[in-house]
Amino acid sequence: MIPFRLFAALIFAIGLACGPAHADRRVALVIGNSAYKSAPKLGNPVNDATLVGGMFKKAGFDSVDVRLDLSASEMRRMLREFAGRSRDADMAVIYYAGHGIELDGTNYLIPTDATLETDGDVLDETIPVERALFAVEPAKQLRLIILDACRDNPFSKTMKRTLASRAIGRGLAKVEPTSPNTMIAFAAKAGSTASDGDSRNSPFATALVEHLPKPGLDLRKAFGFVRDDVLKATGYKQEPYVYGSLGGDDVPLVVKPPATGPQANPQEAIRRDYELALQLATRDGWEAFLAQYPDGFYANLAKGQLNKIGAEETRASAEQKAKAAEQEKTRLIAERAQKAEQEKAAAAAKAAEEARIAADKQKQIEQAKAEAAERQRKAAEAAAAKALAEKQAAEKAKTELAAKQAAEKAEQAAKPAADRQMPEADQKVAALSPAPTSTLSAVDLAKSVQSELRRVGCLSGGADGDWSAAAQRSLTLFNKYAGTQLDVKLASVDALDALKAKPGRVCPLVCNFGFKADGDQCVKITCRAGFRVGDDNECEKIQEKKPVATREDSRRRDQDRKQSDAAPSAPQASGQMICNAAGCRAIAKGCRLGTVSHPSNPSVKIPGEVCN
Repeated sequence: MIPFRLFAALIFAIGLACGPAHADRRVALVIGNSAYKSAPKLGNPVNDATLVGGMFKKAGFDSVDVRLDLSASEMRRMLREFAGRSRDADMAVIYYAGHGIELDGTNYLIPTDATLETDGDVLDETIPVERALFAVEPAKQLRLIILDACRDNPFSKTMKRTLASRAIGRGLAKVEPTSPNTMIAFAAKAGSTASDGDSRNSPFATALVEHLPKPGLDLRKAFGFVRDDVLKATGYKQEPYVYGSLGGDDVPLVVKPPATGPQANPQEAIRRDYELALQLATRDGWEAFLAQYPDGFYANLAKGQLNKIGAEETRASAEQKAKAAEQEKTRLIAERAQKAEQEKAAAAAKAAEEARIAADKQKQIEQAKAEAAERQRKAAEAAAAKALAEKQAAEKAKTELAAKQAAEKAEQAAKPAADRQMPEADQKVAALSPAPTSTLSAVDLAKSVQSELRRVGCLSGGADGDWSAAAQRSLTLFNKYAGTQLDVKLASVDALDALKAKPGRVCPLVCNFGFKADGDQCVKITCRAGFRVGDDNECEKIQEKKPVATREDSRRRDQDRKQSDAAPSAPQASGQMICNAAGCRAIAKGCRLGTVSHPSNPSVKIPGEVCN
């Protein structure tokens, strides 16, 4: 039999052999264009590129190339060289700050020597974003492009159109990468513009440097924090957006450092040996375990398991004796033995049966004791694991705080000499400016929840940050139609996450008579000449007036009117509309708008058509 410690050492050695052999290789290309020859100079792109390039260097990237104010030929050459470096990399990142343009749904990066006198010059004087995607495509694990190029484009105002139908968009167009593990981050959502800000760096670049280099933080979550910071810094006017997708594993820009301090549980080796003996469940296995560990908690558990095995052996022996006695009794009766011998055999058989029953009961008792001891062992191990996890969490928080403080000190030391020689008045103003925080206040959280409620069609008011009764009613409607049970008394992070998870409208759009649904709005129905809006909320032709009836016709009409007045009135259309995922339609005659049970959850009420 292999000793338990030797077996555990063998398993540990195999685990080390299967571990990672080397760290991932990371490369980055940073471009900042400010000094445009045919357009006003931009203030921040060069500063942003310098800041972001320094962030990549501090994050431990193997290669960081920072280039400023590049012409078209220089940009093509840098992308070609970076594509060669990407072939040996696991992670490739391109950051671009400067002007960009969208033409017919395609995005282009504008070099500093571009003139763009006509829309046709875009194809010759700019660099398509697909060229940057081609440069990062050889990377094995992550391909990331960050575009801080959504500013107002000065060329679009002076550019001559060679084709009237050619579309020149505002900001940049949406991009869906076709390669796996590829992400494209925009400083502003597709179709909108970004702000340079009033400070040395743009709000987007400041948020990137704050969150991307955090050790172990997944990129998707890091860009979520960047979005929150930029929204707050710009008064909710600029919303960064990320396109593309990654797999299920976390993908941090900076790998989390290994935890320090004691990690191993001193009882771990004994526990593994105990579980191995428990799988064997033999007397030899438990005796070998007790020979290796004669004292302690697990030794007492092993002794209980031995008692359980002994009880089973006693029960099996008693059962065998009872069977032999019964066979002897049968043999004596068959041979017509004397009455005394038969009674003696019967007594022996009875005693053997009683002994078997007693041994069976003893086995059950010992088995119950062993099971109780096993439950106690698992509870003790769970408590020890919980204590160890809490200790590791405390050490992790301490390590992250130390890392953050070290990063802040390094950032302060890396500031240019011009910043350190800033006039005293500017230094005072900078000292009075509050540092951005990544934690939303109660008012900001309420604004975010109200904005999402407006997006899903449950709130008609504005996002003012006041969690009023109207906002609570809107969240109640969301709970009803989404099947959730969120607390409506206050705006919470859970409510914000649940709202963001809904891609489209949740609360149905209901329009009054004479109006119809058009997207997320009710518009008035306009009929052409000779038509009007009918009871079914559709345009119908106006009937011409009939000629004047005779006296006999008048007498018959009066008689018909009396009969119709005496008869119960027929149901009429309400003029209401109901909208759902399939579209909008008018409420049927004799029906009204009310609440009905949800098809999949009868306890939830939703708007629906109620008929008599």
